[in-house]
Amino acid sequence: MAERNNMWGGSFEIRAAEDEDGECNNDGAASTALEEEVKQSWLLRPDIERERTRKKKKKKFIINGMMVRTLAVLVAVVIIILIVVVTCRRRRHHPIPGPDNYTLALPLSLMFFDAQRSGRLPRNIYNNVSWRGNSCLQDGQKTFINNLVGGYYDAGDAIKLSFPTSFAMTMLSWSALEYSTKYEANGELDHVKDIIKWGTDYLLKTFNSSADSINMIASQVGGGDPSSKDTDPHDLNCWMRPEDIDNNDPRPVYKCYNCPALAAEMAAALAAASIVFKDNQDYSIKLVHGAKILFQFATKRQGGDYAGKPDAPSVYYNSTGFWDEFVWAGAWLYCATGDSSYLQLVTTPALAKHADAFWGGPHHSVLSWNSKYVGAQLLLTRMRLFLRYGYPYEEMLRTFQNQVEETVCSYLPNFLSFKRTNGGFIQLNHARPQPLQYIVNAVFLTTLYMDYLEASEIPGCFCGPHFYTRTAFRSFAKTQMDYILGKNPQNMSYIVGFGTRFPQHVLHRGASIPKNNIKYNCQGGRKWRDSAKPNPNVIIGAMVGGPDQNDGFLDSRSNYNYTEPTIAGNAGLVAALVALSGEKTAQIDRNTLFYAIPPPLTPQPPQPAT
Repeated sequence: MAERNNMWGGSFEIRAAEDEDGECNNDGAASTALEEEVKQSWLLRPDIERERTRKKKKKKFIINGMMVRTLAVLVAVVIIILIVVVTCRRRRHHPIPGPDNYTLALPLSLMFFDAQRSGRLPRNIYNNVSWRGNSCLQDGQKTFINNLVGGYYDAGDAIKLSFPTSFAMTMLSWSALEYSTKYEANGELDHVKDIIKWGTDYLLKTFNSSADSINMIASQVGGGDPSSKDTDPHDLNCWMRPEDIDNNDPRPVYKCYNCPALAAEMAAALAAASIVFKDNQDYSIKLVHGAKILFQFATKRQGGDYAGKPDAPSVYYNSTGFWDEFVWAGAWLYCATGDSSYLQLVTTPALAKHADAFWGGPHHSVLSWNSKYVGAQLLLTRMRLFLRYGYPYEEMLRTFQNQVEETVCSYLPNFLSFKRTNGGFIQLNHARPQPLQYIVNAVFLTTLYMDYLEASEIPGCFCGPHFYTRTAFRSFAKTQMDYILGKNPQNMSYIVGFGTRFPQHVLHRGASIPKNNIKYNCQGGRKWRDSAKPNPNVIIGAMVGGPDQNDGFLDSRSNYNYTEPTIAGNAGLVAALVALSGEKTAQIDRNTLFYAIPPPLTPQPPQPAT
């Protein structure tokens, strides 16, 4: 049979080579090995090819996988870049909120007091008004029991008045006690305390504060009757810088021997400040002692049975009554001393009736240097909420709280107790001039009461049959303050130095006359008063009198109703701004104001007769 050959030239027959005698020889073994090699080569060839094909596919798969992974990485990078771009754009359109306007305006409002200092200016960082200098260094010399150097000028003149000074220091102390954390967060706690101490140091000079009893107070330094045509260098008919008043000619000092309202307001100021300075024990004790003897002088030690006369008439600040100051001062003295006799006095129904605690109305609902009704009621309401007195104080304290709620309800737009201008500001002084000083006090009281409710976990209060949340009252406060800061028909901030547009012709002698090493006499400065140019010195932080009932404003030194600032008005402004500032950043300080009050030991009501 013909031999078949395979593709490599070999035979398909697999057999060993034999010699002729049937024995295997060496050449045959070699042939067998060769055939075995060829056989294995043929049998393994398909596997090798398959392996090569598999490796090619694997390599292709690896390349494709790498391409997919690379593409995925690129897509992820693009997505990340898009996210970053979108985030950056959002941040540009929605920046992280900075300080609110109330926080920004707060340090400016405090600087106004630095510009109003009288006497030898302090050697510290608060001597920061470049155009001011030492002034009136002979006040009280040879004309009073103490020198009366220091204190604050009341407004745009060089007169020092104890009544508005006392009210201003009480308001500043109250705000510092409630909102010390906010002041500290803004770096202004030491500043406001320095301002308060400058005022109380002066008030301690206006009577014999080291005695056990007094019979006289210095109510005023400088000034005179503005209706007079005299040109005495100390009166309002002059237009001159305080620094130019002749120090060799002591200014007149006005004394009062019967002034219950003034003495009680001074007592309130010293008592409130004594809590502010409780860590300065010697000074705090001095303030408390002064407050006690002032209150004794005010009430003639008769308390609610006082039968004396009201304050003698004054040219500038006439109080319309004194019962509200009695309750106001008594409440502060209780906080400063913990002496329950003061609390018993101010919660006596007879005294409360004198102070109209049972009736609010549009006149007693407005806190001012002259009227302390609602201020005293709120301070006593604080005691009810946080100290939780029961018998025998609960009934009167509840009455005070009811009056506070009636007051804050009357501020809301839904109620008709007060009119509003077309621009939205509430006319708390019933369309009379200089309205802003009353508005800032209302803003402070409303915000503070809402903070009391928040600290007590009370969501709001009823106004008649309707319930209003704290948010509604806070909205009123913010709306009114925003008006003052520039959201009004004039598009003008009524705080000098705040915003881009504010009054330029503030009625203020020191701000209107340049500091140019020229001493102008009484009449010599009038050319600056009558100048149409803006004030050469900016009195930063001064809140002017404000607009009229039609939202109109005349930026002129010739009309004090529009452009004159006062320390009483600015004290309310400071209190309102710190209360509104940094909302939600800090709550009120519930404890410090009551630090001197011992834990209450509530007497039990009498047992019914058997």
